[in-house]
Amino acid sequence: MSDYKAPLRDMRFVLNEVFQVSRLWAKLPGLGEVIDEETAAAILEEAGKISGEVIAPLNRSSDEQGCTWSNGTVTAPDGFVAAYQAFADGGWVGVGGDPQFGGMGMPKAISAQVEEMVNSASLSFGLYPMLTAGACLSINAHASRELKERYLPNMYAGTWTGSMCLTEAHAGTDLGLIRTRAEPQADGSFKISGSKIFITGGEHDLTENIIHLVLARLPDAPAGPKGISLFLVPKVLVNTDGSLGERNALSCGSIEHKMGIKASATCVMNFDGATGWIIDAPNKGLAAMFTMMNYERLGVGIQGLALGERSYQNAVEYARDRLQSRSPTGAQNKDKAADPIIVHPDVRRMLLTMKALNEGGRAFSSYVAMQLDTAKFSEDAVTRKRAEELVALLTPVAKAFLTDMGLETTVHGQQIFGGHGFIREWGQEQLIRDCRITQIYEGTNGIQSLDLVGRKIVGNGGAMYKHFADEIKAFIGSADASLAEFVGPLNAAIENLDDLSAWLLNSAKSNPNEIGAASVEYLQVFGYTAYAYMWALMARTALAKQDQEEFYVSKLGTARFYFARLLPRIHSLTASVKAGSESLYLLDAAQF
Repeated sequence: MSDYKAPLRDMRFVLNEVFQVSRLWAKLPGLGEVIDEETAAAILEEAGKISGEVIAPLNRSSDEQGCTWSNGTVTAPDGFVAAYQAFADGGWVGVGGDPQFGGMGMPKAISAQVEEMVNSASLSFGLYPMLTAGACLSINAHASRELKERYLPNMYAGTWTGSMCLTEAHAGTDLGLIRTRAEPQADGSFKISGSKIFITGGEHDLTENIIHLVLARLPDAPAGPKGISLFLVPKVLVNTDGSLGERNALSCGSIEHKMGIKASATCVMNFDGATGWIIDAPNKGLAAMFTMMNYERLGVGIQGLALGERSYQNAVEYARDRLQSRSPTGAQNKDKAADPIIVHPDVRRMLLTMKALNEGGRAFSSYVAMQLDTAKFSEDAVTRKRAEELVALLTPVAKAFLTDMGLETTVHGQQIFGGHGFIREWGQEQLIRDCRITQIYEGTNGIQSLDLVGRKIVGNGGAMYKHFADEIKAFIGSADASLAEFVGPLNAAIENLDDLSAWLLNSAKSNPNEIGAASVEYLQVFGYTAYAYMWALMARTALAKQDQEEFYVSKLGTARFYFARLLPRIHSLTASVKAGSESLYLLDAAQF
């Protein structure tokens, strides 16, 4: 596997040249004072160094070794403890955290790039700080001042980590079925009892304490999701002076043996009357949990992008070096026995598909991150509401489409290696195995598609969708003739998405099955159209600068490939949606 090199040039292009994000920061109270283009560049440069030099070298060895469990104790692979300490010492765990509790206070548009770099270096490693950051979001937004002051500083500092304990053996997507109980105590605490599965970072030896956020039911809670509360349950109890006290009544029953992310501890956690404290009000647990979901689901999408980027870097280096056969147009390296495989059309198709999906995904994830920043920091109610609705609309697309494209990209990378791609030593097969989980956890991509169509399109009559569509149409209307080759197909794509959305809204009125039948293909059409908008924005910038640097010439060539070879996928997907749900119900259950 080649060394990982953070794509800093492309990140700067997206942030500074395409979106001119420093202008947004200057308008948002709380950001303009702490971040500008120069500061951002320095942060990304340092994140690239620790990702490439400290974390990436551990990726393959940690996959081979994995985590180990013995009598409730989980040991991380060799090198992880020291790497996590270095990561924490650099302040990276709290990069987006609240400054009043020790966080760096950086916008999501910056932390999104940091996440990509860390996850490209090692997805297993990146999951530990990601879950900690998610737990911090919920605590900071919903917990009491006392809990914030007691727990957030050490979590942002990386001294303690966090976990989210949601899933139970019988309750995955349908969290309303959870059975974990919370019994109130006279001192205001609660005793938590129950078992949770698939808990990322539930137990490990990276830090001295782990702060679990646990969904549970109070004795008088109503049935279903309306009766869920969220509790803070530390692995080790914390004394009033901040020092560590007794071990809490919880344990790791086992760790899962998985297809990928083997260096990330995925735990069964047992709570046996463990002491915890409620976050927010009783029966408001799902609201507190969903505070972090938009951030976490974008983060999972970025994981797919990150693995696609690592796969591309490996594949393009291999394609330049591997000599096999001659170019269809004749020998390119006449002094050698064969040409490098990068001359072959099919290899170029795969490499350009990877490049187009990665760079389109980076722009799209940055765009969604900017909406999160606007929703969090803007003082203008109208601006904030629009951003919140865009976040709600685009989050399921970011999670599902970025990870679907991430798997496609990692598979292309393996294919370019041929037989060597199937061999562990080259690293490509690990990226596929690691990427596969991203389509499953934090809500499967089928669930994300249902959320998009059922809640965000049909559920509000297309009002959220109109924000995004109108923005694209405004861009099209403002484009000059030099952008015609990009604006023309973009216009056709948004008109197609308009028509498909209207078809769905109408069809769902008479047949509720149409939502589920159409959802996955509809999200794909949405994703390809959103990427087309990103590529048109990038092409506009590159066109004006193509004489300055080869980077811009490459960008334009990739944009042309996207519109010529990838955007047309929307036509078959649209046909599948409009075929309706009838064919899904031609067989009885026994006939499958």
